[in-house]
Amino acid sequence: MNMEHSCAQLMDMPDEILLFILTKLTNIEVLYSLIGVNIELDKIASDPVFTNHLTLMKCSSNGDIYPLATSILDRFCLQILPKIQHQINWLNLELLSMKRILLAGYYPNLRGFGLFIVEPETVAHLFVEEDHFGHTVKNRISTLIITLSDKEKKIFSRSRMKTICTRVFTIFTNLICLKFYPYSDIYINFVERLTFNQPREYVTFSSSTLTQLYINVETFNDCLYLLDGRFQQLHTFYVNALISTPPLSTIPNTAELINLKCFSLTCDIGIGFYEESLVSLLHRMSNLEELSLYT
Repeated sequence: MNMEHSCAQLMDMPDEILLFILTKLTNIEVLYSLIGVNIELDKIASDPVFTNHLTLMKCSSNGDIYPLATSILDRFCLQILPKIQHQINWLNLELLSMKRILLAGYYPNLRGFGLFIVEPETVAHLFVEEDHFGHTVKNRISTLIITLSDKEKKIFSRSRMKTICTRVFTIFTNLICLKFYPYSDIYINFVERLTFNQPREYVTFSSSTLTQLYINVETFNDCLYLLDGRFQQLHTFYVNALISTPPLSTIPNTAELINLKCFSLTCDIGIGFYEESLVSLLHRMSNLEELSLYT
């Protein structure tokens, strides 16, 4: 009876006031509370402001990431997501519940998602099994943000970073923007960085569609490897390198980067070998419009 009375009170409010009140809640709270109550509340909860961008996980006050409670996740996967799947443009997900959520709907308008990785040992398994992403979903993804965590001080090996990059470009064939973020902006652990510590032929990932890349690497040479022609459409490149190193003669570094318009380089331990490395790289960027250098 109290629930019916509460619903009646909500329905008596003008839509503008009700929407204003509901925007003070999270999208998950709105959908979980209103979807399935009645037709009118379904319509209100299905407004794009509540359905376009969903974060289907919990984040504690100290930054820990958890899956939704089982009862909540069940309702979303069985009832809510199938009903609103056509309106979802973006999903923020964590690993434990990701597969179930992605397979709960067709998501015809999904264009990107954020993936929070807090268990390093699960990464290789995740990106080897393509069915985690669904055959239809993966072909529509144009933006992918991967947030890595070292809060438990677990080793996130550099070989896993190469596995992630290789599999990402294999699975998401229409990717336009890829961002790797550390879990915290305060400190970027070197083990979360990509490095090409094997011969180049063993790290051959590439993309003909990628235009934006945000990534952490170990050395300046790793930055040069990423600009060796594997991303010919790249126009925005933000890279954080741990150390500067003299350029290796084995890295192809003569091709013009004609599409690159924005380049940002942060080198945590200073930019050394200035003439040999940085200046020669900048000479290849004939159409550069924005340049940022930080040490």
